[in-house]
Order: sequence, then C-alpha cells, then structure tokens
Amino acid sequence: MPAPAEEGKESPDIERRTFEFALRIVRLCLTLDERPGVRRTLGNQLLRSGTSIGANVTEAQAAQSKPDFISKMNIALKEARETHYWLRMIVATQLLVEDQLIPVTREADEIARILGAIVRSARRNHDGA
Repeated sequence: MPAPAEEGKESPDIERRTFEFALRIVRLCLTLDERPGVRRTLGNQLLRSGTSIGANVTEAQAAQSKPDFISKMNIALKEARETHYWLRMIVATQLLVEDQLIPVTREADEIARILGAIVRSARRNHDGA
C-alpha cells in the first residue's frame, strides 16, 4: 500500500497506476468496439468503470476534507470492482481470449485491493482522530 504523502493524500503511485490502467482499458475497448453488438456494449461499460477509477483517485487528491477523501477513494474502489466484473464477463462470454485479459484482470484486482486498504486506513485514521 502506498504511504500517505500528506494528511488526506496518497502518494502519486496509485494515481499513476490507475492512469496507466485506464490507458490499458481504453486500448482494450478499442478492440471491443471494432464490431457492433454485445462486444461494443460490454466495452462501453468497461470503458466507463475502468477510466473512472483513476478519475476518482485524482479527485481524492484534491479532497476538501478527510470524509471527502474517503468518499472519493471508496467510489474508486467500487469502480475497480465493477471493472473486474466486466473483465470477467468478457472472458466468460468468450468475446476476447482469456490470455489477453489475464494481466489487466490481475491489475484490476490489485488496484481494488490497494484502494480497499487505503479506504480502511483512512477510515481508521479518521475515526480514531
């Protein structure tokens, strides 16, 4: 888990990591968007949730309060979980080859775990303050 850079803010690592993850999601969704139908629909869902993670992490960096920070990071966590869901759905429906999605699915899971730890730590620090 990244160490806090200052009160209510995380190190730039999670922000960088979620941005790079969003880039991977965009590239993946370009592939899904090549054909209309279910591929495109699921790709749109994946695009929304996968890029929203980093956007919410970035918003959290400018949080106005500790509760605002916790809220934004919790939203990022929910989006990471949703992204993991859509990736699993794409694999289960065989819209893309599973081997193509293993690294990005693993990264979605790792990001969700990191965000979960950040949210728990921030809540603990806030409640204990």
